[in-house]
Amino acid sequence: MRDYLGVVWAIVVKDATVEWRTKTAFMSAVVFAILVLSILYFARDPTAVSSMDIAPGALWVTFTFAAMVGLNRAFLLERENQAIDGMLLTPVPRTAIFVGKMTGNLLFVGFVELISVPLFVLFYNVSLAGRLPQLLAVTAMATVAFVAVGTLLSAMAVRTRFAELMLPILLLPFLIPPVVGAVQLTSRILAARPASELMGWFKLLAAFDIVFCVLAILLYEATLDE
Repeated sequence: MRDYLGVVWAIVVKDATVEWRTKTAFMSAVVFAILVLSILYFARDPTAVSSMDIAPGALWVTFTFAAMVGLNRAFLLERENQAIDGMLLTPVPRTAIFVGKMTGNLLFVGFVELISVPLFVLFYNVSLAGRLPQLLAVTAMATVAFVAVGTLLSAMAVRTRFAELMLPILLLPFLIPPVVGAVQLTSRILAARPASELMGWFKLLAAFDIVFCVLAILLYEATLDE
């Protein structure tokens, strides 16, 4: 178990170190998040649509599309100089490689989301007083679901000629269930609805997390072999 966690930690540290040195993907994702939030805000008619009506959708459009920037680059680094083949030759469990890459992607997406939330509050004048823990829980659960699938599909698309274009096409259908649940929960949280209206959607997101993570781990070894 210690060796397994050591492999996971080594991959996370490697990805974080590379990104810290270049900051290309991180800065691209942050700029993209700012751009999406501002475009959706200024595109609405304030006399016809209130900010509370558009805020949940705008937040999750920003989260999902900014996350794709990070997921796209998850295995592109390993594609250069056939580094992915070197990883596969090492005597470590394949699932440890997946968990390490997924954890690194979660950290990346999480940092982008943490920066996006204050901008979201600024643009849409949303009060998160007393609602931040619930919003963070929704964000974490939905992010785990689509990052798990995104990491798996990134490993599949990296060997194709147009990996940057293939990943969004493959990932978007899997984004719909968790993102719909996250938008529904976010709208109810911002409207201060009672907890009884939230539990059903929370259970649905938890089910997506379990199913997506288990399937991604089970399919990852076959994906790498291909």
